[in-house]
Amino acid sequence: MVCIGSLRSFIARTGNLKRQSASGRKGQIGCFGDLDAKLLVSFPQKNYLGFRAIVTLMAESGTTTEAGTVAYTFPEKDFDEEREGGYASGGWKSEDGRLSCGYSSFRGKRASMEDFFDIRNSMIDGQTVNLFGIFDGHGGSRAAEFLKAHLFENLLKHPEFLTDTKKAISETYKKTDSDFLDSESNTFRDDGSTASTAVLVGKRLYVANVGDSRAVISKAGKAVPLSDDHKPNRSDERKRIEDAGGIVMWAGTWRVGGVLAMSRAFGNRLLKQFVVAEPEIQEEEVGEDLDLLVLASDGLWDVVPNEDGISLARTEEEAEAAARKLTETAFSRGSADNITCIVVRFHHDTKEKDISSDDHQSI
Repeated sequence: MVCIGSLRSFIARTGNLKRQSASGRKGQIGCFGDLDAKLLVSFPQKNYLGFRAIVTLMAESGTTTEAGTVAYTFPEKDFDEEREGGYASGGWKSEDGRLSCGYSSFRGKRASMEDFFDIRNSMIDGQTVNLFGIFDGHGGSRAAEFLKAHLFENLLKHPEFLTDTKKAISETYKKTDSDFLDSESNTFRDDGSTASTAVLVGKRLYVANVGDSRAVISKAGKAVPLSDDHKPNRSDERKRIEDAGGIVMWAGTWRVGGVLAMSRAFGNRLLKQFVVAEPEIQEEEVGEDLDLLVLASDGLWDVVPNEDGISLARTEEEAEAAARKLTETAFSRGSADNITCIVVRFHHDTKEKDISSDDHQSI
């Protein structure tokens, strides 16, 4: 996504700064909520033959972050070791069986891992909230790691999260971007990151996007994108950049200032005037015809079209298996990037099955 040679040249021209190597990364997945839930996690060894751990998240265990909210994260050491090994996958299911998700994250052909993801569950004022996010870093991993640690945390604290969710998402994206830039003010780094997030509040699904990660749903069996990649050659994005005094030029692909191959991102201080973190948000009602959601970094979408992604995911019953199939397919098709995806399944027939089971037992 970033032309490293151009980036170094750009930084040198703007102050003879040195680009530093990425620091250590934390790999945690958070799950929040008052409801009991089970988290299924596969930790493959270097030969990709692994074991599975099932962790039960109870309201009386975990780390309390606010009143009525309980947090759980993996032990950092174990998960970090797996990220350094290049692969992690797992899954989660709601207690009522109406929602399940799986994730798969693969370093692929890259020397370092700059993809991060976050999956959280919360109960706010009696309302169930589920949050899913993909964060694809560039120029280093610090921006993506910062988003993993703070974006959803900030969103859940927004005073209008339930009453005006779109406003809360938009303001939280921009605030978190500002917070990250402040945290990096004393460094010579210029890390950046995409963010593709899905927030499920009851039956309302809010998809927000900054950058070129993507969210696609399966509706009536058809692939429907809920985000539009922020590319510099998009006519509206090019106009916005040029109106702000920037330029879009060809350097292997279309780039902002000849450097960045996306028009919106978190971080990227040197291009911040043009590369904003204002999300585009789409809202969708989760009806009977919406059965699947796929969030993924461009390491997947560069080689797997939307239609292929949905059709491949639908062949697997389990969300984790679907996520693994997608990353494996992207790698086999020649993806040269980190590959990370989250697959969310909506089980609309669960209630009917439960009712039928109860009726059968009462006969």
